[in-house]
Amino acid sequence: MKKLGLFIISVSVAAASFAQPEDPKVLHETAKTFMRSGDFNNAIIVLTRALQQDNKNLEMQKDLVMSYYLKRDYVKALDGVKSLIDRDDADVVVFQIAGNVYKALEQVKECDKLYKKALKKFPKSGPLYSEYGELLWATKDFSAIEQWEEGIKVDPAYSGNYYNAALFYFYAKDKVWGLLYGEIFVNMESLGERGASMKQLLLQGYKEKLFADADLMKGEEKNKSAFAKTFLEGMSRQSSLANKGITTEILTMIRTRFILDWYANYATKFPFRLFDFQRQLLTEGMFDAYNQWLFGPSENLAAYENWTKTHPEEYNGFSTFQKSRVFRIPPGQYYQVL
Repeated sequence: MKKLGLFIISVSVAAASFAQPEDPKVLHETAKTFMRSGDFNNAIIVLTRALQQDNKNLEMQKDLVMSYYLKRDYVKALDGVKSLIDRDDADVVVFQIAGNVYKALEQVKECDKLYKKALKKFPKSGPLYSEYGELLWATKDFSAIEQWEEGIKVDPAYSGNYYNAALFYFYAKDKVWGLLYGEIFVNMESLGERGASMKQLLLQGYKEKLFADADLMKGEEKNKSAFAKTFLEGMSRQSSLANKGITTEILTMIRTRFILDWYANYATKFPFRLFDFQRQLLTEGMFDAYNQWLFGPSENLAAYENWTKTHPEEYNGFSTFQKSRVFRIPPGQYYQVL
């Protein structure tokens, strides 16, 4: 009888301890594990219970909405974001999640209002300008470029606006900014499909845009950017090299002479991190390898691979250097004029 009593007591104690609510932080980590594995139903179950204990936790609420969004339950996701965007502590990520939900539901007008509200609260958020521009572009509103340019101006360390703006300019008549923004983007985000496709567009841009006409200044009478005109004037002085066609080797020669000319005449007036970087590579003997990396695979992959084998020291030196640095455009180096 005594043993039975002890057994009942121990079971009761165990049951009581098991019934104690878990720490919301622990539950949140459990939910994140489910999210990472793609099990959004279980993530929702756990997050719902965690929020019963800590119903104002912003991070858990964001993850709950995100789980509904990734599960493609956009109606419940929308219910969640509507309450989140009105919170005083709503951050940039809240508005990004909300934008994704509105886009998924194709509620363009509401999404437009959302981004305007978000940018009023976070006027220096590169990601918000990038995503708002993408919304406009999807509706064939070409004022999207104004959002991307503003994002570049106020948040130059964010790569997404360079990518979107470069694509815009490659498909427009512009000869300058697609090349400059595209090269900046590749240096900020070189890995992945977007980097590889941008390299192809860069080579295409030099062939079909910049050097398509012998007179690089043709059609530039209304260009409002002094920087862009100066860039074209500098490239014009190297234009005769294009008489042999545009190849990686020719581009290396053109760009080398351009940088030397730029630093002899214009660098003080127009400080620009991309050109500083190119000059650094020239000084350290890596500019040839850099241009091979930038243009070679798009021009002729087999020839590029052969170059890496016949120039192992240059290739390995640049690869090591590239992995050790982070490329960023500093504030204040903005020269586009729309």
